[in-house]
Order: sequence, then structure tokens, then C-alpha cells
Amino acid sequence: MEIRPILSTLRRHKTAAALIILEIALSCAIICNALFLVGDRIGRMNEPSGVAVNELVQVQLTGISKDDNAAALTATDLATLRALPGVKDAMATNEVPFVNSSWNTSLSLTKDQPQPTLSSTIYMGDDHFLPTMGLSLVKGRNFTPEELIDWSRLDAPNAKVTFPGVIITRSMAEKLFPGQDALGKGVFGWGDEPLRIIGIVEHLVRPSDQGGPLAHDYSMILPVRTPYTVGGNYLIRVTDPARRAEVLKSAVAALKHNGQNRIVLEDGTKTLEDLRLEYYRQDRSMVWLLIAVCVALLVVTALGIVGLASFWVQQRTKQIGVRRALGATRGQILRYFQTENFLLATIGIVFGMLMAYGINQLLMGKYELPRLPAIYLPVGAVALWLLGQLSVFGPARRAASVPPAVATRSV
Repeated sequence: MEIRPILSTLRRHKTAAALIILEIALSCAIICNALFLVGDRIGRMNEPSGVAVNELVQVQLTGISKDDNAAALTATDLATLRALPGVKDAMATNEVPFVNSSWNTSLSLTKDQPQPTLSSTIYMGDDHFLPTMGLSLVKGRNFTPEELIDWSRLDAPNAKVTFPGVIITRSMAEKLFPGQDALGKGVFGWGDEPLRIIGIVEHLVRPSDQGGPLAHDYSMILPVRTPYTVGGNYLIRVTDPARRAEVLKSAVAALKHNGQNRIVLEDGTKTLEDLRLEYYRQDRSMVWLLIAVCVALLVVTALGIVGLASFWVQQRTKQIGVRRALGATRGQILRYFQTENFLLATIGIVFGMLMAYGINQLLMGKYELPRLPAIYLPVGAVALWLLGQLSVFGPARRAASVPPAVATRSV
């Protein structure tokens, strides 16, 4: 099909053509970035935590006053919790996943390193930490009971404690020692002595977003017996996810019985699955909001194309009649309007891609988002091309169905 008649017609309708191009360009720019943000949020929600989320419940409590016997009471609590029906294991720790609050430290390869290599969260736990959390140990070993350090030693004035070993995640090991085996190596981050790596787990999610998306798995476990006064977190792993409510109720009752001068926090007594759902609530809301924006933009763009195409069909009734009288088929009339729309959409998409890149650069500077992957540009282009062809098909079909005699009489 000749393009010159189409271009000549568009030059006579510059304003309408420019409006459609602008509408398509804006839709392309916004939709490309919105789809990228949707993918980023979904990817964040689907990141592996390494934790047996559907088997864990949390009980959080706090003391009414200072408890000098907290360590002994914690040991009693744990023995009681582990003996409850339906409990696989239990532990006390300083922090739990999916709570937006965490203990953190910087880690370096040498003691006098000017800038740390990375920032890691610090979990503290005993030899029950790994089996309770359901972590997968890929290298090395777990802590032994003899290696555990009481919290009172760390909390003492001017305390200088040498840890017998630490456990880190695989992503941390690869960041600290790329291309090497991190097992047995030391890092500096807590105290003056290096922390020797004795174990590596596949994944262990950070409790918060500190460190950014690339550091979501930078977690380190220290062999520390924490009393309930440090964080106040008991994590209990059940034998069957269906028994979580039952175990949670029994655990709360047992802890209240063990210590009368403590308060069980209702907000901190729930399943880890509930914690995870609350943690990602804003991400889910953002995903649905962006999807709604994309759908709204596509609908508005489609309506704009339909309206303009219908208007042009009405204005060009004489031109259509003349072409039909000269032998133009319905298929040729149909292809004329489809080609015209394709040209407008292509121009709009080109400008839209440039705008999408500019918006992404702005988001990168303001909100530290990653660069827009190139794959989202052709995806947005194909979506808008298809939308344009589907939107123009109805008006173009009506134009092609007008008989030459009727079109001529309409002059």
C-alpha cells in the first residue's frame, strides 16, 4: 500500500494526529515503567526466605520489671515449649524475619579496611536455631552446645568476647569471597578478633529492607543464648501447619504459667505466615494499583483511537466513496485505516520509549530503583500496536462496508 496518501491525509489533520501520538507516547512511557515496577514488586515478594514460613509461629513477650533470672527462666520456657504436643523445635532469638526491625553490623575482610565490604543483619541463637527455622545448611556445620555464649558475657561492661564461629548465607559468602570457598575464613565486624565462618546456609532473609534489594539475604548467625529480655522472641516450629493455632494457644498459656511478671504481646503473637503477609502488604497494594493504572491507560488510549478513527471515517465519507467507485476493495479500505493507525502508533511508541527511559532515570535518582530492563520496551510497544489495531478495526470495518453509491450521495 502507498504510504504517501496516508501521510498527506495526516498532514491535513495535524492536531488530531499529534494528540493521538502524544496519548500513545504517554501510555507507552507510563506502562513500561509500571510493568517494570510490578515485576520488581512481585520478584521481591517471591524472593526465597530460606525459612519454613508455614511451620513457624512467634510468641513475643516482655517483662514488667528487671529480671535477674531471665536466662534460667528462658531455659525453662524453651524446655516447656519443646515438650508441647505438635512442636518440632523451639528457640529464643533477638529478631525474627518480616518485622521491619533488625540488628545490623558492617563486615570487612581486614581490620583496617576503610570501607566495609557489606552490611549484614545479626541473628543470635543456639544450636536449635537452624532446625527451628528450617534452614538448609549447604556447607560446614551447625553450632555445638559447647560453643554457645551467654548473653550476659556480651552485655557485661567492657566485654571482649571471641566467637568460636559464625554461620552466614551463601549470597554473603559469594559477596565476601567471590570465586572462593568462604568456609574457615574470617571477617571483621564484631569485636577485634575475626569471625570465623563455620557454616553456610542457602538463604536467610533479613528482617528489614536495610541494605537495599541486593542485600535482602545478607544474614549472619552468632552462637549466643539470648534470654527472653533480648528481643522477647520465641519461635516455635510445628509438626503440622494445621496445628499452628493450637500450638500458639498452648505456648501462650505455658509461658504465662512459667512467669507471672511478664506480658505476652498480642501483636507479636502470630504465625510467621501472617507476619509475611503484613510485611508485603504495601507491595501487594502497589502491584494492584499499578495494574489498575495500566488498565485505565489502555482503556483511555483505546477509546481515543476509536473516537478519532470514527471521526475520520465520518469526515472522509466522500474520499472513501471515490476510492470505492474507482475499484478499491473493502480489504484495501480496511488496510488503509489500519496502516494509518500503525504509523501513528509507531511514532508514539518511539517517543514513548524515550520518555520511558527518562522517567526511569528520574526514578533511579529519586528512589534508588534499578535500571529499566530493555525487554519492557518491546513488550510495551507490542501491546500498544495490538491495542491500536484492535481499536481501529471497528471504525475501519464500518468505513469499508459503505457502498460507493451511498458514499457519493452523502456529499
